[in-house]
Amino acid sequence: MSSGSYYVPAHSAWPILGVLAVGSMMVGTGIWMVHGSAAWLSGIGLLAVMLVMAGWFRDVIHESMSGLYDDQMDRSFRWGMGWFIFSELMFFAAFFGALFYVRTFALPWLDGEGAKGVTALLWPDFTASWPLMNPPDASISGPKEVLSPWQLPLANTLLLVSSSITLTVAHEGLKMGYRRTARNWLAGTVGLGVCFLTLQGIEYYEAWHHLGLTLQAGVYGGTFFLLTGFHGLHVTIGTLILAVMLVRVIRGHFSTEHHFAFEAAAWYWHFVDAVWIGLFLFVYVF
Repeated sequence: MSSGSYYVPAHSAWPILGVLAVGSMMVGTGIWMVHGSAAWLSGIGLLAVMLVMAGWFRDVIHESMSGLYDDQMDRSFRWGMGWFIFSELMFFAAFFGALFYVRTFALPWLDGEGAKGVTALLWPDFTASWPLMNPPDASISGPKEVLSPWQLPLANTLLLVSSSITLTVAHEGLKMGYRRTARNWLAGTVGLGVCFLTLQGIEYYEAWHHLGLTLQAGVYGGTFFLLTGFHGLHVTIGTLILAVMLVRVIRGHFSTEHHFAFEAAAWYWHFVDAVWIGLFLFVYVF
């Protein structure tokens, strides 16, 4: 319904359905990773998340194309997207913080250095190093080898940097009314996102089956998959969002002045690209 010049959306079940879907997916994933069961719950949750996203996107697109949104709604969307990206920034900051803590404090303490070096009494033969190939607890096996940053990780870095460029070209084309340019360069961006995910899948296979780099390979394996895995999830989501934007561009949605959905997708994608640069430097290189 409309109240004055400000659009008030009708009651929607999507938020609570989204919470239930994400909750089911995460609970199932947690049980699956810890106990090796309940993979079915994780799969159902993932399917539910996709259905909720599709339905919610459909409703918002219909509202936008019906001309229900005004400048106030545009500002609300911009603030909402800004705070969402800030929350994502804090999400990754926590994981980078964990990596920093392990490398800068925990490992040196276990090697007898620093204010809490007395913890070296736990494993007197331990020598701190990173990547940690030999965990202090002999019951935990570290990785046999680590991935070279100058092969698949470098290729993925070039792919994501290139995708930011192609997306910027598509955005500029849309702002100038060159819809074919926007369509073609956006399609290229989606393609680069798919290529990134494909290479990361190959990288994970090599790491898991040939290098012994698994979630059980000590703190290095845990932090590696925690950071790269969540980033890969964000790339997957970003690629799906850009694919929706591509369909909308093909169907004639957006104008040169009003296309915040496209802008929001671009903000998200550029953020994901920036996070990858940090990952490449601090997970693979240093």
